[in-house]
Amino acid sequence: EVQLVESGGGLVQPGGSLRLSCAASGFSFSLRSYDMNWARQAPGKGLEWVSSIRKYIGRTVYTDSVKVRVTIYRDNAKNTLYLQMNSMKPEDTAVYYCDIGSVRGQGIQVTVSS
Repeated sequence: EVQLVESGGGLVQPGGSLRLSCAASGFSFSLRSYDMNWARQAPGKGLEWVSSIRKYIGRTVYTDSVKVRVTIYRDNAKNTLYLQMNSMKPEDTAVYYCDIGSVRGQGIQVTVSS
């Protein structure tokens, strides 16, 4: 069974940092074979794409609102996708989802507040 499990969310103060993890299991091929994505949904808003790491060569792309502050990376040996978020802002508050091979995790809450 293909499964994605996010972790690392929670409450953080403005300017703080969090690292989200997305542990993958059950995929038929190496995770390097998939585009891997993070998206988020803020309260009352639609789903917003945040960042992707492309398959094979691992090129990374980010939405403008998180560029410089966020890094997406993967650990192929651990079958895990990460999202390191720094200098966080209240507008980063959302439920964050990882997406690999069109499979989406259950989501994890991130709240940025003092």
